[in-house]
Amino acid sequence: MDAMTAPADIATLSYEQARDELVRVVSALEQGSSTLEESLALWERGEELARRCEEWLIGAKARLDAARARQLDSASPSTGPSAE
Repeated sequence: MDAMTAPADIATLSYEQARDELVRVVSALEQGSSTLEESLALWERGEELARRCEEWLIGAKARLDAARARQLDSASPSTGPSAE
């Protein structure tokens, strides 16, 4: 885990950085060569990284939803009677 950032740094990671580190954590866990204590630390780190990725994805979805809403608002006819 020496190549990974300190736990306090998770909040500063970009989506890509958090995702890449999460991939490394999962790979290390899948190898099964870590001690129980190391595996638990990796698992906890992975959970934190997954939460960070989810935060980024939720933020991205909110931005997309807002952009779509603006697009729909600008495409709506605002003059004249509606055709019924």
